[in-house]
Amino acid sequence: MRKEFLPSLLLTVLCILFFSGFYPLLMWGVAQLAPNKGEGFVVSQNDKVYYKNIAQNFTGDKYFWPRPSAVAYNAAGSGGSNKGPSNPDYLASVEARIDTFLVHNQGVKRSEISSDMVTASGSGLDPDISVASAMLQVQRVAHARQISAEDVKQIVNKVKQGPLLSIFGPGKVNVLELNIKLDQIKQ
Repeated sequence: MRKEFLPSLLLTVLCILFFSGFYPLLMWGVAQLAPNKGEGFVVSQNDKVYYKNIAQNFTGDKYFWPRPSAVAYNAAGSGGSNKGPSNPDYLASVEARIDTFLVHNQGVKRSEISSDMVTASGSGLDPDISVASAMLQVQRVAHARQISAEDVKQIVNKVKQGPLLSIFGPGKVNVLELNIKLDQIKQ
């Protein structure tokens, strides 16, 4: 018994020290190398505080819409729906999102809708949409704000970000940043 007990006790003590001491310090050190030192990107607008790296729920026609969220944009409990692509409930919710998008975006064809406008991300909190999804919403936002579509496109082009290191992944648009820029326009 002594032969098994001491090694297991030693392993337990080592794991406690590693996972409650060394590993958190290592992760904190890595975060210090990240932009904003791992603290998130805080944006203040009209005496409200938003986090640029967490999706916000915008539903009005004068705003660009984010990706749908499986967690109702609640940052305290991120997660996906865990429903597969052939699940009838999942397919029904995607169809409902497509129908809603088409009602609010006149002139957009069903085949033009990007998947990121009707499917939730894995975390349910993705703050970005594709550039194509943003461009699909330009006419609706311009009409609702009574400004030209070209002016709205210029704002989208100012806010859009290219692929990571110019080669990894697609371009994207941060929805919060875009909507704040639109709200700053004097009409």
